[in-house]
Amino acid sequence: MVTRRTLLGTGLVGVAAGLLPGIPETLGHRGALANTANPESIPLELKPAKGRASFFGSDGPTTEVWCYNDRVPGPEIHISRGETFRALLKNNLPQDTTIHWHGLRIPFAMDGVPGLTQPPVRPGEDFLYEFDVPDAGTYWYHPHVRGSEQQGRGLYGAFIVEEEEPPLVDRDVVWVIDDWRLDETGAIHESFGNGMDLSHAGRLGNVATLNGLDSTSFTLRAGERVRLRLINTANARIFALRFEGHRPIVVALDGQPSVPHEPENGLVVLPPAGRADLILDAVGEPGRSYAVEDVFYPQQNFRFLDLLYSESRPLRESPLDAAVVLGANPIPEPLVTEAKRHEILLAGGAMGGLRSALLDNETLDIRTLAQRGKVWAINGIVSHRSDMDPLLVFERGRTQLLSITNDTAFPHPMHLHGHSFRFVTRNGESVPHAPWMDTVLLAPGDRIEVAFVADNPGDWLFHCHVLEHMEAGMAAVFRVA
Repeated sequence: MVTRRTLLGTGLVGVAAGLLPGIPETLGHRGALANTANPESIPLELKPAKGRASFFGSDGPTTEVWCYNDRVPGPEIHISRGETFRALLKNNLPQDTTIHWHGLRIPFAMDGVPGLTQPPVRPGEDFLYEFDVPDAGTYWYHPHVRGSEQQGRGLYGAFIVEEEEPPLVDRDVVWVIDDWRLDETGAIHESFGNGMDLSHAGRLGNVATLNGLDSTSFTLRAGERVRLRLINTANARIFALRFEGHRPIVVALDGQPSVPHEPENGLVVLPPAGRADLILDAVGEPGRSYAVEDVFYPQQNFRFLDLLYSESRPLRESPLDAAVVLGANPIPEPLVTEAKRHEILLAGGAMGGLRSALLDNETLDIRTLAQRGKVWAINGIVSHRSDMDPLLVFERGRTQLLSITNDTAFPHPMHLHGHSFRFVTRNGESVPHAPWMDTVLLAPGDRIEVAFVADNPGDWLFHCHVLEHMEAGMAAVFRVA
């Protein structure tokens, strides 16, 4: 069971605090360290290293974490669409690492997948990332080496690309949501890669945080309009947030503008790596509080935070009368009627029907696979390294349609690198608004269709973003040539 403020099985009261008090560090393209408008400027330095965080207040123990620039989350990067971004990774970890810029349609060589797009960055070494930013929206960054451990220890941060004409709001706020698996002492539990997590739902934590800070409340002033950018950085936890007394409007998913709409059943569902931009009108009463609850896991519902209204007089008497539609990004529209079609079958895991699969060109039974820490397969093939031969080869510039079937007992958020896709159908029914996404959640038994123009050349990873599932075999490479 996850709780916001209490560790399961301990008497400790958990206050999800960051490494330093106050507002998380923000590094924008106008700052000296992140002046990316000039390619000759000093790049932003991102320095992953060991650090300490306090999850239990000033009187409680501190927790050793891994973090960028001494913060969890790492620096909140802001840049404008069309600018050139430069970042120097300086690896101060005891392991190899890289940085993947999740959701950004950038050149293959900058995608951050070791062995596929670049060599791993060894301890003590540097790597310079440099690319133009094509799309506005909400994105994030994280390692792609031993991801379940490195991300599970705190390595991630928000990457915000600003629009030329953003919607009129009173505040633009980033919520980085995570969960942590901590032991009875408040330390990160050293159970990375255990068989239960690999074969079941992944590494679910027991303490939830918001921006690495105390998540007990978020203060609003009646009448204001807030843009909330939600990013789920958890290894495996799916969040479904219900905003008591409020009707948030979804205006973007996975960074890409969407037809403004209320979420289905009033729930904002965020799979691991998923993002949602919300417009939230503060329609509550001054002095009152309203719960934001996570209700995805029926027996683990919990109060994530309270929307706490100040006693101040309302900023305005009625909601702001201004458009909330975001401008489109320059993504080529897929032509579904002319698409090349491909079947993708997800199989394996506990209670699954996978009996054998191909691992390194050898057919092995599920027992032998499990002994090697591999229990998931895509189209009967188990991923064992990033530079595998491509599962599919796409003709560059042509529309591709993937029909993906989840023949397992667990949900899978499937992520495609280097592209965004239209989410077209689920179980034979058209998906409302056919949103652009890069990470789509499949429930057990689901069959979905996604379509995109394969316009970004290179070898691109396609994988489950339950990180334990990816590491246990649920990944493949798609080539665009």
